[in-house]
Amino acid sequence: MKWIVGILLLLLLGLQYRLWVGDGSFAEVTRLEREIRQQHVENDRLRERNRVLAIEVGELKAGLDSVEARAREDMGMIKNGETFYMVVDDDKQ
Repeated sequence: MKWIVGILLLLLLGLQYRLWVGDGSFAEVTRLEREIRQQHVENDRLRERNRVLAIEVGELKAGLDSVEARAREDMGMIKNGETFYMVVDDDKQ
């Protein structure tokens, strides 16, 4: 009878180990849930970035105004006959 109790006690300890420390344990489930939340946040950020880029691509395909604005902002281009003025802030030097 004592050996049956010993075996059952060992079995109980083995199952408790798996519950708290082993594969599929509470700690692992909590870690995976945290990673899932972080991935959802990252996915939302990237989804918003893709939305903005899709709007920008649509504007670039639609007309030359967007292309001209982009060239002015990104590449510093100016039209013929325009004068470029650069304002320098004295506080930053």
